[in-house]
Amino acid sequence: MKFEVIASKRGVQGTGASRRLRHGGKVPGIVYGAGKDAVALEMDHNDLLLQLRKEAFHSSVLTLNVDGEKEPVLLRDVQAHPFKRQVLHVDFLRVDKTHKIHMKVPLHFLNGDNAPGVKLHGGVLSHVITEVEVVCLADKLPEYLEIDLSALDVGHSAHLSHVKLPAGVECTALLRGEDPTVATILGVRGEAEAAPAAPTEGA
Repeated sequence: MKFEVIASKRGVQGTGASRRLRHGGKVPGIVYGAGKDAVALEMDHNDLLLQLRKEAFHSSVLTLNVDGEKEPVLLRDVQAHPFKRQVLHVDFLRVDKTHKIHMKVPLHFLNGDNAPGVKLHGGVLSHVITEVEVVCLADKLPEYLEIDLSALDVGHSAHLSHVKLPAGVECTALLRGEDPTVATILGVRGEAEAAPAAPTEGA
C-alpha cells in the first residue's frame, strides 16, 4: 500500500506558533536524517489523522511531499493528545534506500480459531507479541508478517522462528540468538473443578 503525506515547510517555530497551527487545523512536524538538515513541517490534521488510523501507515515507507518535492520517509514518532482525537506532532525519518533500516511491523495471526487447542479442546489463544522488529532494505519492508497457528494445541506455543519471513527480511531478535514466544494456547482454568461430579452408588 502506498501512502503520500502532503506537507509544507514551516517558517515560524516555537510553542506559540505550534499552538496557532493546531488551532488552525494543522499539525506541526519535522523530517530529519540521511545527512540532510532537519526541516520543520506543517500538515493538514484531518488528512494525517485518517492515514494514522491505517495499520500499514505505521510500518511502510511513506512518500513525503514537501511543497512539491518528494522523498521516502518512515514515521518515527507521533505525539497525540491524551484524551482528544488530536495529533500534536509527528516526526519523519528520511530513508536511504542503499542502507538497511530497523522497523517494527505488526504480526498477523492466521487460523487461530481453527487451531486444535481452541477448536477441539476449548483453549484460549494468547497473543504474546503483536509486533516484530525487522531489518531490511527500504524496498523490502513488509507491511506485516504472518504466522500460521493451525497446528497449535493446548499448552503449546508458536515462536518467532515460526514466522514466515519474506526474502531479504530478518528479525533482529533471531539475529541476537533469541526466539521468543509470539502466541500460546492456554487451557481453560478451573474447567475440571466446574465439571459436575459423577454420582456415587446408592445416591
